[in-house]
Amino acid sequence: MRFNQTEYKQRNMKIWNEVAPRYHKRWASINKGPFQSTRKLIELVNIKKGNSVLDVACGTGVVTKEIHKKIGNSGTVIGIDASNTAIKIAKKWNIKKSNLDFLNSDAENFSFTKKFDIITCQYALFFFPNSQKALKNMKNSLKKDGKIGISVHGSKVPFFSSILDSVTKFIPDYVPPGSPNLDRFGTKSALNAEIKKAGFSKILVKEYVFEYSPGKFEDYWRNYMKYIAKPLKEKLDSLNYLKRKELKQLVKEKTTQYTKKNEIILFPWQVLILTAKH
Repeated sequence: MRFNQTEYKQRNMKIWNEVAPRYHKRWASINKGPFQSTRKLIELVNIKKGNSVLDVACGTGVVTKEIHKKIGNSGTVIGIDASNTAIKIAKKWNIKKSNLDFLNSDAENFSFTKKFDIITCQYALFFFPNSQKALKNMKNSLKKDGKIGISVHGSKVPFFSSILDSVTKFIPDYVPPGSPNLDRFGTKSALNAEIKKAGFSKILVKEYVFEYSPGKFEDYWRNYMKYIAKPLKEKLDSLNYLKRKELKQLVKEKTTQYTKKNEIILFPWQVLILTAKH
């Protein structure tokens, strides 16, 4: 079956509109695990007072909020995201200021009359079906000497793989066929090549490994079931009792190497942060 980008986007937005409040509460609003990268990203793009900044796929406004602290009253920052729910949360969570705005817009199709000094994009590039279109769109929206800053999950994120690798053995179509692979830019070389292809220069990729503890195995499993989107939960619920028990055991075996003596899981979380010039 041929991959349909429009259907994928619509399905993705439906999921994001559902999970955005839970995602914000559990992940984005706290400086833990992968979201320790927010401050690193802000440092690396070197935002100065008076800069005009665009935060692409801003989600619930976490990076946007940190940017606003840096630009002062003379700068401007705009956060864009395709999810209506995420934008609503971002507006509510951020202080209302005349130089801060949030707009509902798609990364592959936005356009502004003014160009930006800096463009940021955290944990979203791998979601874009046409990542080149999104990147070239960003490049066209930058000033002549402008800079981008992009964060992606690395290829080594056992928090995800421990469950996903196990689930796909029981439900092969758990992730719809043709969907962009979430670790497709999970190595320095893959990320570098994608940005270079879009015409950026002076590319620098830094690797970080953060730690994240989801608690004990039962906490990890329970919270996964609690926070996943409805379409995925329905697929898991379709498994019979024995298959579900078998799946849970397989996931537990995969987490053993990250489990400490007190039964607490401590996952390493690889993150790549890239900066590049127009």
